[in-house]
Amino acid sequence: MPNTQQYPNGAVQLDHTVVHASDRQLSAEFLAVLLGLEVGAPFGPFLPVDLGNGVTLDYYAMADEPIQPQHYAFLVPDKRFDAVIARLEAVGVTYYADPHHTEPGHINRLFGGRGAYFADPDGHNMEIMTRPYVRPRR
Repeated sequence: MPNTQQYPNGAVQLDHTVVHASDRQLSAEFLAVLLGLEVGAPFGPFLPVDLGNGVTLDYYAMADEPIQPQHYAFLVPDKRFDAVIARLEAVGVTYYADPHHTEPGHINRLFGGRGAYFADPDGHNMEIMTRPYVRPRR
């Protein structure tokens, strides 16, 4: 029988997702360094980055196939947002206020928070934001 504490109110939760990368080590370390996280121990063909809420991004090397860029959004505390922007600037990675990367060096202020987008080594569109999106209710 499952531990009901893992599933509050019977909620479905994301456990992990696979991120395709041409170099799993490079991509996992890139994200971990920028977000102030750690790369975990390899798990089979996967190299995990633990996001701290029970979810991992499991980097998987696809060296012989083109990588189809995806979008990954990270909710970060205000203080960590400033640190991520500083790290992006320190390593020369351009960040943008918009998902289409037309406003370089700027952040957005959506939903009363701050946000920015940047590309990882394989072109995945990474987003950091300090407030979750306000979604319409049905």
